[in-house]
Amino acid sequence: MNVVTRFAPSPTGKLHIGNLRQAIHNWLFARAHGGTFMLRIDDTDGERSEEAFVDAIRADLGWMGLAPDGEERQSARHQLYEDRFEELVHKGRVYRAYETPQELDLKRKVLLGRGLPPVYDRAALSLTASQHVAFEAEGRRPHWRFRLDHGAPIEWDDEVRGHQKFDPALMSDPVIRRADGSWLYLLPSVIDDIAMGITHVVRGEDHVSNTATQLQMFAALGGAIPHFAHTALLTGAEGKLSKRLGSLGVDHFREAGIEPQAIIALLARLGTSDPVEPFVDMAPLIASFDFTRFGRAPARFDEAELAQLSARIVHQLPFASVASRLPAGMGEAAWEAIRPNLSAVADAADWWRVVEGPIEARISDEDRGFVRQAAAITAALDWSSDPWHALTAALKEATGRKGKPLFLPLRQALTGLDHGPDMGALLPLIGRERAIERLASA
Repeated sequence: MNVVTRFAPSPTGKLHIGNLRQAIHNWLFARAHGGTFMLRIDDTDGERSEEAFVDAIRADLGWMGLAPDGEERQSARHQLYEDRFEELVHKGRVYRAYETPQELDLKRKVLLGRGLPPVYDRAALSLTASQHVAFEAEGRRPHWRFRLDHGAPIEWDDEVRGHQKFDPALMSDPVIRRADGSWLYLLPSVIDDIAMGITHVVRGEDHVSNTATQLQMFAALGGAIPHFAHTALLTGAEGKLSKRLGSLGVDHFREAGIEPQAIIALLARLGTSDPVEPFVDMAPLIASFDFTRFGRAPARFDEAELAQLSARIVHQLPFASVASRLPAGMGEAAWEAIRPNLSAVADAADWWRVVEGPIEARISDEDRGFVRQAAAITAALDWSSDPWHALTAALKEATGRKGKPLFLPLRQALTGLDHGPDMGALLPLIGRERAIERLASA
């Protein structure tokens, strides 16, 4: 099978953490099977869809490294929807209904009051031709429902949730088209999946009941039925995913200095039995991606865990991949020296200022003589090999100091800080003249 997946966001806002997770799952599954990952812009809602959000979706996927292999837009496919809709009309699988939202709400309340499921009663199916004419004369325009077949249970084997079974008699015939002619989600999505040759529909578990309905639509349209994988929804550290976390998007993570590989690595493994690991190269993550490893329990998203994972990835990033984001003049040796102390690539600028100066050293009175002695020894050192260890060895022999009393005053005088990168790598970056000047002035 040539696997084809699709990520189908609506351009009514920017991508958030839940959208990103579905995009990642679809991209990983397609890549793991040598297949095709499609982007479908679900922009049938003309009032709420904005071109700026379309551009933002493309840009976000690009930054994440989730480049689609092709793109379709629902707004360009209206004639296809009309043609397939007419087929369903002729087959008697869709029908007109005229109830107002208020009338439908009253029906639901009555059923609930009787302890019954709020299933639509199909009253519109019994309307006569004269009643249709009368409603039209009143100015009522019909909405359209898909007529479910109550003959047999709806069943499928879900890639994540296992065997699923629904009784269509306990389900309402879904509204597929509004009175103004605009489409709801269910039918255009099925039509597109058939036309695009989608083999696997990967989405959240909140779509399970939609799938039950859409399976009958696939059959009614004579389309190949894809495989389905419904992953558990995300929750926050305290259980329910907060509105703030649920709305977090790529802009937020990019501004926080989070690496895109960290977002992919975390969201790919949340809810699985596999450990979350700091993948820089996506190949091992792709090779290990398997829906049988996903559980049905909610997947816990922790922003602090993401930040820690991102830092671990930063510590592995090669110079070539970050060079364009580093301060001017900062080379590979500096990156490798500073990299282990970074939480984000942007923090490299702070450490580069330590190298280039100026710095403000704070030395205790009891260490001033020791630092002056260090300045004299530094001036006489051979800087061609390992000046830091040569300096500390000479000072240890001359003063008898060792451990923290030996190393800390030197670090403070040379960097103005009590902690930081390995001084063996940092001192050559500071250089002979700056080192002598800092030690002498301290």
